[in-house]
Amino acid sequence: MTSTAQPTVPEGRKAHPDHLGHVIFITAAAAMGGFLFGYDSSVINGAVEAIRSRYDVGSALLAQVIAVALIGCAIGAATAGRIADRIGRIRVMQIASVLFTISAVGSALPFALWDLAFWRIIGGFAIGMASVIGPAYIAEVSPSAYRGRLGSFQQAAIVVGIAVSQLVNWGILNLADGQQRGKIAGFEAWQWMLGVMVVPAVLYGLLSFAIPESPRFLISIDKVDRAKEVLSEVEGHSVNLDKRVAEIQDAMRREHKPRFKDLLGKVGFLPIVWVGIGLSVFQQLVGINVAFYYSSALWQSVGIDPSSSFFYSFTTSIINIIGTVIAMIFVDRIGRRPLALIGSAGMAIALALEAWAFSAKTAAGTLPATEGTVALIAAHVFVLFFALSWGVVVWVFLGEMFPNRIRAAALGVAASAQWIANWAITASFPSLSDWNLSGTYVIYTFFALLSIPFVLKFVKETKGKALEEMG
Repeated sequence: MTSTAQPTVPEGRKAHPDHLGHVIFITAAAAMGGFLFGYDSSVINGAVEAIRSRYDVGSALLAQVIAVALIGCAIGAATAGRIADRIGRIRVMQIASVLFTISAVGSALPFALWDLAFWRIIGGFAIGMASVIGPAYIAEVSPSAYRGRLGSFQQAAIVVGIAVSQLVNWGILNLADGQQRGKIAGFEAWQWMLGVMVVPAVLYGLLSFAIPESPRFLISIDKVDRAKEVLSEVEGHSVNLDKRVAEIQDAMRREHKPRFKDLLGKVGFLPIVWVGIGLSVFQQLVGINVAFYYSSALWQSVGIDPSSSFFYSFTTSIINIIGTVIAMIFVDRIGRRPLALIGSAGMAIALALEAWAFSAKTAAGTLPATEGTVALIAAHVFVLFFALSWGVVVWVFLGEMFPNRIRAAALGVAASAQWIANWAITASFPSLSDWNLSGTYVIYTFFALLSIPFVLKFVKETKGKALEEMG
């Protein structure tokens, strides 16, 4: 488990101000994978009803097509760490870029429903890889004094990607006269929504050629001189490079290439790995991705017209960005753990209000004015509290909390668990909402409440600790 002792700060650990701008650029470029993660995850929101109509499918089968990408995500997350340890972090980013591009083109031009599902799985591989390599790379190139804020770039990029996807969807819908199956230049609106992702996917690949490889990976393959150059770039010329390299080498001498069996303990996994899995699973079981995969369909199901439902999806995404900025400001000031507790309490209250509001759904499929207003406000409040807490701190925790010797492998397992939980929520929501929409939100409320004792009992603060001190 993480030591509670206060570490001494090695010389040069704090970034020289002249180099902070360069570090931010490197971090932002790496976080472009997070942007695509958010964009690809959320863009399907605008196509749900069009896919239902075009292929004439029911809720259960539609849910599987929407959720099938998450199986790819789990596989990509589980394998990305091992691949990154073999061929490097930058190469994994480039592979993910190619997969994002292929998925965008294939999803926009499907021959049939199974074909669309296949291309979504390919996109899922890319999302899973980006979900692991982004926080791992950023943690490895960031000076510890700024690591929390720079680590937050991953989630910031995710929420910007979500917001941009909703804005693009809304714009395309308006060009198609409010019809998700309306034609634009010979293609239906939903096809344009899925295909536009080609642009950021190619940009991600290009940016990967402009940033350096992780110094820890370079040292692992005996490219010490290049590692020193990168350390000088990100930590400043005043840093004692020999000392920093020695620190990393000393940490690496005490470790070996992570294998799955290294993660095993007395009860399945090691305790720290279970904590990482728990953080990942709770992040999803509160139902956050229902807001990003199904919000347009959800609002239409309670009587809101398509154009307004797309607009509310976009405003929710803006709230998501605001909450993420709040988290980035405070994650290194008040710590990861307090933010998680604040978020859990806020989410539980908002979800309970949504459950109450949806219980008033009429036989005609609409909400009374008061309940409708409460539902809309509570949905935005829920996203706000998620974004300022669990949305950011889980990714920061996963990049920091594991000992060096198992970091990549453990992060892969935790991220994989997150995608499996995401799949469970995504695949079950349409059927659960058909059964009882209010009851579905009661379930999400329960998990938000349960996350509070989990954090209090099992999660340790990582603020201000060097990666080499985690063990």
